[in-house]
Amino acid sequence: MNTPGFSFEIVARQGKARAGVLQTPRGDILTPVFMPVGTLGTVKAMTVAELEAPPLDARVILGNTYHLYLRPGMEVIGAHAGLHGFAGWSRAILTDSGGFQVFSLGALRRIDDNGVTFRSHIDGSTHRLTPEKSMEIQGVLGSDIAMVFDECPPAESSAEEHERAITRTTAWARRCAEVDRPAGQALFGIVQGGTDIGRRARHLDDLLAIGFDGYALGGLSVGEGPEETYRVLDLFAHRLPGDQPRYLMGVGRPEDLTRGVQSGIDMFDCVMPTRNARNGSLFTSRGAINIANAKHRMDTGPIDAECPCATCQTASRSYLRHLHAAKEILYNRLATLHNLTFYARHMRRLRQSIVAGDPLS
Repeated sequence: MNTPGFSFEIVARQGKARAGVLQTPRGDILTPVFMPVGTLGTVKAMTVAELEAPPLDARVILGNTYHLYLRPGMEVIGAHAGLHGFAGWSRAILTDSGGFQVFSLGALRRIDDNGVTFRSHIDGSTHRLTPEKSMEIQGVLGSDIAMVFDECPPAESSAEEHERAITRTTAWARRCAEVDRPAGQALFGIVQGGTDIGRRARHLDDLLAIGFDGYALGGLSVGEGPEETYRVLDLFAHRLPGDQPRYLMGVGRPEDLTRGVQSGIDMFDCVMPTRNARNGSLFTSRGAINIANAKHRMDTGPIDAECPCATCQTASRSYLRHLHAAKEILYNRLATLHNLTFYARHMRRLRQSIVAGDPLS
């Protein structure tokens, strides 16, 4: 698959780690990259201007097929000519297929070889999501990168359940690839298989036979524990095609990103920086802090003296603790901006280390 306007170039290597440039119709993305999650057409608490401004300077964000399909609906987004127009975002967007959200619904869904029937978590209405429907929705959203519809079994699934999931995901991926897409929309395949390296290798071979613009590792960080995640990354991530972008889905602590980059991953996403911010957990160069702790009550210093974000330049830990305790909306905005900036700077440091040949940390 060779989507016009979409390409990937590796500019430096260090071991398995790569620094690259992902070219999209809406601008270049320097990799390795962390992509802020904008589930409902917004990265929670952030404006477009804040996301685009340095030092955050996000070049790509995520949108969620399942949630946007249910609310506000495709008619509304279609009236804006897609998610870019609806959200006022001019840079790249990656949309997931909706598969993970549907499968996480548990009792609200029923899966078969053709697709998934589910009840809305909003109003209980019944809906049907198939590979074709997922691609249709992502077409209306107009994302720059679409993901195939996949089945993501939890870590505790049996070998038989994993085998059934990869068989379905391969069949669904083929059906997704056969759907016409908007001009310039790339399509990524998703490799499943749990923590079994042989199973993942077989599934990758099946997806390579179809051909995609990039490949993602799905089904990790779903209950297996970090050491098992790292084992799969170390043994398998570098087997994904070397000339195409590699995406690790939903994995997200700063140390996980470093380990992923060391294993050859280029793209990451996770709700951790935004969710943790709202819950009082802030990332710093000396480790995470809980802003609710009493020790911050009289602390007139910033979250992180090394951070250039507007929050650290203007707000003390004491002030942020007060806002958090008082449940002021401003806290969510300031904390989220800081955590996302921390992640963006972490990825830039990793890229700079790869280019310079310095140790990755």
